[in-house]
Amino acid sequence: MALLRSYVSGRWHTPQDAGRPLHDAATGEEVARISATGVDMAAALDHGRRTGGPALRELTFHQRAALLKALASELREHREELYQLSLRTGATLGDSKFDIDGGIGVLFAYGSKGRRELPNDTVYVDGAVEPLGKGGTFLGQHIATPLRGVAVQINAFNFPVWGPLEKFAPAFLAGVPSLVKPASQTAYLTERLVRLIVDSGLLPEGTLQLVCGSAGDLLDHVTEQDLVSFTGSADTAQRLRTHPAVVRGAVRFNAEADSLNLSVLGPDAKPGTTEFDLFVKQLVTEMTVKAGQKCTAIRRAFVPAELADDVAAAAAERLARVTVGNPASEGVRMGALASLEQREEVRRSLKALLDAGSVVSGDPERVDVVDADAERGAFVSPVLLRAADPERAEPHEVEAFGPVSTLLPYTSTEQVIELAARGKGSLVGSVVTGDAEFARELVLGVAPWHGRLLVLDAEDAKESTGHGSPLPALVHGGPGRAGGGEELAGIRGVLHHMQRTAVQASPTVLGAVTNRWVPGAPRQEGEHPFRKSLAELKVGDTVVAGPRTVTQEDVDHFAEFTGDTFYAHTDEAAARENPLFGGIVAHGYLVVSFAAGLFVSPEPGPVLANYGLENLRFLTPVKPGDSLTVTLTAKQITPRVDADYGEVRWDADVTNGEGESVAKYDVLTLVAKEQRQ
Repeated sequence: MALLRSYVSGRWHTPQDAGRPLHDAATGEEVARISATGVDMAAALDHGRRTGGPALRELTFHQRAALLKALASELREHREELYQLSLRTGATLGDSKFDIDGGIGVLFAYGSKGRRELPNDTVYVDGAVEPLGKGGTFLGQHIATPLRGVAVQINAFNFPVWGPLEKFAPAFLAGVPSLVKPASQTAYLTERLVRLIVDSGLLPEGTLQLVCGSAGDLLDHVTEQDLVSFTGSADTAQRLRTHPAVVRGAVRFNAEADSLNLSVLGPDAKPGTTEFDLFVKQLVTEMTVKAGQKCTAIRRAFVPAELADDVAAAAAERLARVTVGNPASEGVRMGALASLEQREEVRRSLKALLDAGSVVSGDPERVDVVDADAERGAFVSPVLLRAADPERAEPHEVEAFGPVSTLLPYTSTEQVIELAARGKGSLVGSVVTGDAEFARELVLGVAPWHGRLLVLDAEDAKESTGHGSPLPALVHGGPGRAGGGEELAGIRGVLHHMQRTAVQASPTVLGAVTNRWVPGAPRQEGEHPFRKSLAELKVGDTVVAGPRTVTQEDVDHFAEFTGDTFYAHTDEAAARENPLFGGIVAHGYLVVSFAAGLFVSPEPGPVLANYGLENLRFLTPVKPGDSLTVTLTAKQITPRVDADYGEVRWDADVTNGEGESVAKYDVLTLVAKEQRQ
């Protein structure tokens, strides 16, 4: 059998012993052996810090994003190979796609987000400039920079591809290297994933390392610049969180742990309604996908007491059609648990849950399987329970990490909100209802105990990704029992790997640090900046244009031409009564249009397009007779790595004859990288 190898310190490490066997979840056959004997954990972390970190920090956010996209495309070409190996974990083809395609999708998502939402720079500017003095010479700005350590991830067995990739993507985009320690049961699939990544040659050396086997003394060597992310049991999370090195260095620790996720059926969702059918279908799906081995699976299904019999009957009918067996066999809908040990753990948890309820569907002790030996493989029957008393402690405290869920009747909105809280924190919950008011009350009532909430109804059902599908743009994590951390969450997930720092400085220094022009920083006038290519343009390049006097005829014409005949522009008596204006004023958009006419350079040149305005504010009313001057300054320059043009953000400040700002906003343009011939 193959002896799994670790990839550390720039090479593949072969264990110094025979390792322990790993078995096919469905057949019991030995698949591989695993051991981390001989891995120098301290050296691996040092390699990440000294080699991977500097290489990543040399790249801009956009360059890192492009590498994530390229890596996703490369892995997509190897999906079939990964699917076949995934079968040995007990996963069906559908389960495997959930894991493998989901992980690749995270890479694509962060590749896209990095290009759209982050600068083509190595520094992230967080929020607006804060004035710290009256004269404008002392400012504050928050920035975020990559931590100088390694993102250590210790993963669970249930998602050997998605698990590492969903942690790796935001860390990589932030500029922090990763060290992956997969759970042993399914580490052979993670090892193959990392081998494909290393062989692709796409990533800088040291940015991704792998330890197959025991973590050993890994955490002994983490420092204040490292991060640790853990997925697994709450007990293990507590042990790791309180490790002396983690505590001593105040190491950022993110945990995704036990989660008694709920789904609530609204009182309006009677049998025959779309919502009733959606609830039952979702419940059975969440019980059987990955054989219920999902941290997001529904463990507590709350239903109105008067609908409990109907839900039980409908769910039992659907579950009876679920075929359990060898995931490689056609027609099998649910495969095996990850290991025989996991099967025994599920059966132990079931015994505790049975003290509080009865079986609606399934058999806790035996299961009929297709093309497999029910004892050699880690098979269990999907089991739906029904609690006689929803106040009993067991359903709110015991998680059977398998195809197990409990129906719990409720009699009022207040009761189900109180029962939800007894789970002590969950990753995800769902509310299935066509009643928007009930949905609002439930969402606001249970939100403090949940990281994510899905409200499912007939309107969103066709596009919904479902109760159990984490999305890269949204928080994946939950409070309390669920670990108290957050993974993914779009750019928030990236910033978790960075240090936010408040920088206090002069406008000149602050502009130099952030690579952006800030008010008060020097400006350079000369050749019109619209005549400069992206390669020639500098932050601070400025054009001052004007003045132009606004006439009554201008205001009248703009009102007639646009149809904007609001009284402040057309009715002198009414406008005089307005406490903000005291008479006729020019349209704000007339002011913006005149400003564009002042600063534009009309001949063909490097500026390709104006694609929008942001942060527009009208500050001082403009009246007929006022003269306007506009100062346009290059504020931020963002070359696109995959195009022959880039984006320029301009600071626009329109002032009147007294020097008062009448309008401020950002102009966004696309500018060619080189002069057009």
